[in-house]
Amino acid sequence: MPRLFGTDGARGLANGFLTPKLALDMGDAAARVLGNSSTAADSDDAHHGRRRALVGRDTRVSGDFLAAALSAGMSSAGFDVLDVGIIPTPGVAYLTSVLNVEMGAVISASHNPMPDNGIKFFARGGFKLPDAKEDEIESIMGSDWQRPTGAGVGRISHDITTATNMYIDHLVDTIAPADKSGTRPQPLRGLRIVADCANGATSVVAPEALRRTGADVVVINASPDGYNINDHAGSTHPEQLQAMVRASGAQMGVAFDGDADRCLAVDEDGTMVNGDQIMGILARAYKREGKLSHDTLVITVMSNLGLILALKDMGIKTVQTNVGDRYVLEEMLRGDYTLGGEQSGHVINREFATTGDGTLTALRLCYEVMDSGRSLKDLAADFPQLPQQLINVPNVDKLSAGTNAKVQEAVCREEKLLADTGRVLLRPSGTEPLVRVMVEAATQEQADEVCRRLADVVASELAL
Repeated sequence: MPRLFGTDGARGLANGFLTPKLALDMGDAAARVLGNSSTAADSDDAHHGRRRALVGRDTRVSGDFLAAALSAGMSSAGFDVLDVGIIPTPGVAYLTSVLNVEMGAVISASHNPMPDNGIKFFARGGFKLPDAKEDEIESIMGSDWQRPTGAGVGRISHDITTATNMYIDHLVDTIAPADKSGTRPQPLRGLRIVADCANGATSVVAPEALRRTGADVVVINASPDGYNINDHAGSTHPEQLQAMVRASGAQMGVAFDGDADRCLAVDEDGTMVNGDQIMGILARAYKREGKLSHDTLVITVMSNLGLILALKDMGIKTVQTNVGDRYVLEEMLRGDYTLGGEQSGHVINREFATTGDGTLTALRLCYEVMDSGRSLKDLAADFPQLPQQLINVPNVDKLSAGTNAKVQEAVCREEKLLADTGRVLLRPSGTEPLVRVMVEAATQEQADEVCRRLADVVASELAL
């Protein structure tokens, strides 16, 4: 049986896979595991037996009943639960890090279609759970135990406004901290930007944060109705954003996903600026400011070789991890690095956050545009992307991709052909019986040819 938790929490069809019963059991189990392992024993409330949890969600209609069920599970296990309503995933991570709570939980399926939903947890301090801790939660779900009764059960309260304002204040402080008199600078004054909020969790947060730092903001897809999240909008469907940037005469645009933990950008011509290019721009800026720890950027194996080569010329090293921002963060913590992320737009800035934060990324990117005096188009051009081709090969023994002799021979043959001008990556899917074949090369034609040859070998040699 596959793990309940994937690379970013438990995710699936709401009321299909992700039922109220499952949410209830997850809340109960998480409270038992994280309550026992927290440092709350040192807090003022420990002798009263109180534990606290935070719950937030994106704009999906299913979030209402799942939040109720999850909160019920936690409160029945003795936790006082604060429901902060609709808020970006990184907002929950931030609030979990600054409030006296043992854990936070987010109900969101990120960039997935509206019918899906998901649940992921943050431990005290605002960090995502390691695999072992998630496995521990899964192992006790639905099991009998001595539940608290009477005064031992928890309460559920709601406070949307305070939580959202705290998070917005934090975001604004990252580029426009107030002085002793309470006056804030407006470093983005003179910047016209389009923000595509995907009808998701940052529909209020991102426009407000950008405006409070001085930007002239054109907002699209910020009218969530429970059903339109990610619907031809946001980072997975940037066409509207590209058109609006050109039509409005904006200098740039930013696009978020449903839970706003990622951000992609668009330059003044409507050309996409991906996560690799954003990370390159920010890494260089941080190095210039003396804030890029060990002059190193943490990336995943899916980052384009073009980014690695450009950063090398700038004196910036890269460290690669498996796909998933949780693995990026683990490496950042292990090596004491300050910046890392994924090509998809998850960017983790440890100076201000414990997870990917799309609104924070947008603010820092805008700040660099204004501070450098260069356009986003000009900045992104310093990080050219090598032509890339990706083929998903289905119905294969994905576990043998790294051991099959003929497959490995084919990989070695193509790597010799590419030499230093490209690379090959075979990555088994985490959820499906398929292998992703990715090739980067000096030309698109070469990338296409090499990728097709390797895909054919994988299909024939690893067929189920």
